[in-house]
Amino acid sequence: MCLTVRRILIGSPIRQKPEILTLFLQSLERLRHATWQADYVFIDDNEDAASVLLTQFTEAVHAQGSSTVRLIAGSKTSSAYKRDEITHYWNDELIGKVADWKDHFIQMAREEQYDALFLVDSDLLLHPETMESLLEADKPIISAIFWTRWQPDGAELPQVWLKDHYWPWQTDDDSADVQQERLKLMTKLRLPGVYDIGGLGACTLISREALEQPISFRMIPNLSLWGEDRHFCVRAASLGIGLSVDTRYPAFHIYRDTDMPRALQYFRYTASEVQEPRRSPHFFVRNAGPKLVLSMTARNEEGRYLDEALLRHREYIDAAVIIDDGSTDATKEIIHERLDGIPLFYVRNEVSRFANEIELRRQQWDATVGLRPEWILNLDADEYFEDRFAVEIASLLENPLASCYLFRLYDFWNERQYRDDQYWQAHHTYRPFLARYTPGYPYQWNEARQHCGRFPNNIFDPPPHLSSLRLKHFGWAREADRLFKAARYAELDPEAKYGWQEQYDSILGVPHLVDWQENELAPSAIETASS
Repeated sequence: MCLTVRRILIGSPIRQKPEILTLFLQSLERLRHATWQADYVFIDDNEDAASVLLTQFTEAVHAQGSSTVRLIAGSKTSSAYKRDEITHYWNDELIGKVADWKDHFIQMAREEQYDALFLVDSDLLLHPETMESLLEADKPIISAIFWTRWQPDGAELPQVWLKDHYWPWQTDDDSADVQQERLKLMTKLRLPGVYDIGGLGACTLISREALEQPISFRMIPNLSLWGEDRHFCVRAASLGIGLSVDTRYPAFHIYRDTDMPRALQYFRYTASEVQEPRRSPHFFVRNAGPKLVLSMTARNEEGRYLDEALLRHREYIDAAVIIDDGSTDATKEIIHERLDGIPLFYVRNEVSRFANEIELRRQQWDATVGLRPEWILNLDADEYFEDRFAVEIASLLENPLASCYLFRLYDFWNERQYRDDQYWQAHHTYRPFLARYTPGYPYQWNEARQHCGRFPNNIFDPPPHLSSLRLKHFGWAREADRLFKAARYAELDPEAKYGWQEQYDSILGVPHLVDWQENELAPSAIETASS
């Protein structure tokens, strides 16, 4: 049986910095071609060395003999396209010029009977599986998703929306219903799949079916929406052409020069996936950062448990973020010695922030997610898991349905016994210590000065998984530690606003202790939390 190979025209208007254009062209070159072949048409609207790169790309493609590249000179305008570390600056004249170019690509694809037209911006990096995934979706118009921090201090948002200009991401209505709709859509778009939407752009495959309709990017005279993509989407919807987004293989948007380090990470990680592409419905594209990051706060840990904890953690982590909260002993030296050879991001606070714990935890979180990790293991300096964790952690991380794992924490009152009585029952409850990080998700914190939690409150969305692996906490294991903590809580929370007074009072009481059995298995190793 002969497989029909589809002819795809890839079109892009290009006015780009050479270092970004280089990565863009390389991402085009590494697209997997199993069911299609490409021809290219570029608008060369550059004023610098980027034109040379386009010429070199053209020569390389022509030398291979299977595809063609056409370069079209850009048109001069009175307005210059500018971008900086804040935003990109567009006006009506520039938008009109881009709309004309895109309509020219549409006309070329129609006249030359291409099976589809792929319009892609030159500041995007494509996953190698992008085109195969878009074609497999078999939709009339579909975009591969990408996420952008449109403002430097804003959340990462997708380039797709449901209606109007950019709803629900941009609206004057901030009611509870809109916030809920925003959260629901954000969560869905982070899950691999193909979804119907109302607007899209910048990375779009237009099928022969849609090309045969009078689609266009030109302005609709009685519509005030700004931007050629919005007029294209309104026109397509009015013609009854469905719009979809494919979230299985997100692209990467180099919106600012400061995005380049993560762009290079994305390029390396996605290149490693070319050899064995995973096509399950639950495939997660790895974030452009380490797979597992240890996140920790530490203060005056010399002679305690940090040394042993880090020796254990280094067996399975890819990087570590540690906030040294004002140590005056050898904590810094211990951290650097025990994590030698592991990528370490060490931050020292000159003055401790623990008196307002939420401030410390936010600092820890921001430093950790700045690496764009896939998973975060959030542990204190006096905690480590039982031995079998080092063996089983890999299987936890590879579960495509998991977003957060809950574990039982055991409070040791000496080196071999944990406390179990009416005041000390942490090990009867499952708590989050390992979570998948989702850029752009609206994480929300418990704004409490004490006992605010290590993770944001909504880390439990979607429902977490329970693990039988047990966490050992030695923060109470020495009498000196208990005396210190009892005094600290009396100072920081004298009215027990953030804790439990009876438990505070029991710290120095007579406990009931239970012998620890290492690697003791629960009836079920991993379960999905029911609530």
